[in-house]
Amino acid sequence: MLINQVCFRTLDKKDPASLATYESLGGYSVWRRILKDKPSADELIDEIKKSGLRGRGGAGFPTGLKWSFMPRHREGQKYVVCNSDEGEPGTFKDRDIMRYNPHQLIEGMAIAGYILNATIGYNYIRGEYIEPFDVCEKALADARKAGLIGKNILGSGVDFELHNTIGAGAYICGEETALLESLEGKKGLPRFKPPFPANFGLYGRPTIINNTESYASVPVILEKGADWFAKMGTEKSGGTKIFSVSGHVKRPGNYEVPMGTPFKVLLEMAGGMLNDRPLKAVIPGGSSVPVLPADIMMDVNMDYESLSKAGSMLGAGSVIVMDDTTDMVKVLARISDFYFEESCGQCTPCREGTGWLARMLHRVMHGEGTKEDLDKLQAVSNKMMGRTICALADAAAMPVLSFIKHFRSEFDALVKNRSSL
Repeated sequence: MLINQVCFRTLDKKDPASLATYESLGGYSVWRRILKDKPSADELIDEIKKSGLRGRGGAGFPTGLKWSFMPRHREGQKYVVCNSDEGEPGTFKDRDIMRYNPHQLIEGMAIAGYILNATIGYNYIRGEYIEPFDVCEKALADARKAGLIGKNILGSGVDFELHNTIGAGAYICGEETALLESLEGKKGLPRFKPPFPANFGLYGRPTIINNTESYASVPVILEKGADWFAKMGTEKSGGTKIFSVSGHVKRPGNYEVPMGTPFKVLLEMAGGMLNDRPLKAVIPGGSSVPVLPADIMMDVNMDYESLSKAGSMLGAGSVIVMDDTTDMVKVLARISDFYFEESCGQCTPCREGTGWLARMLHRVMHGEGTKEDLDKLQAVSNKMMGRTICALADAAAMPVLSFIKHFRSEFDALVKNRSSL
């Protein structure tokens, strides 16, 4: 469950997912005010821009700016879609939002629908998230029964219908265009861009896609004001962020902290290192981002700019902590196995490259690798990056390059042991 709650306030209450709990804390007050006062969409988008909210799914694109790209005055149907296909290893924040605070997500999506002139929304939920799906279905039914979702909501003349849909457990469907393909009932293969979903999205209509945490942040931003949210973060990364902390820590879990919080503070919140062992390395944003060694990580702040400067990425905020007992070659081999299995196979560099990486790493791990394998791992990784329709090839390549860069001695030791036999 979420710790250090700021924007997500129902989690420490009895029956946190209920409509009654959410409304007792001011839930749906922003939605009711919008339905009554009918503020301009431009005014609301400007407030989201001013807040500094950036996409919480990994890319970190400014949410208000993204919404401004939507041709919301174009005739015909428009859609808002929530990407709750949380498949990145190490990430579990969206799961808890849906389990314990589904109404904040519903309200955020409804507000987005009003702003973007979209009358239909879809929440696309990871295939393995059976419990969150059931909770979201119950919450949506209660919101519809209360007249907060549907046709002519509370007599306002505003329509917004929302549907929960569950995927089939494919990591690739976390990529926004593959998600749209899946929603349309097709195989989840990423689309070429442009055109971008804002202009040509679901069923060829204008569509905005955001992450679960992004939508759920909107009601509290509009309730308390953009300045309140922005001041909690950094100049370029506004507000709070939920970090999923796992690995060798005493209290793994989700922690909501202001953007720019030092990693060492986040580590202390998670109870410090398990068994008080020394920190060795951290993957700060999910398995697809570059790993950082302890000496770098302990001086890093948790925001987009700081982590980029340090040589990694914030990603979805999935912090995987590793102590000094960790075999980095085995960790990388496991990560590479994942991307090999999850590649959709549409692009040759990814389909073939992920297999090459996995096989070479297993050779090295089992003492059968050569120095040429280490050189080839880097060469293949470099040739995969930036040459595919989506970023899965990059996600597979970046860990390989960073693990070898920072922990080359462990790879060399396995190769050296083989050559001395």
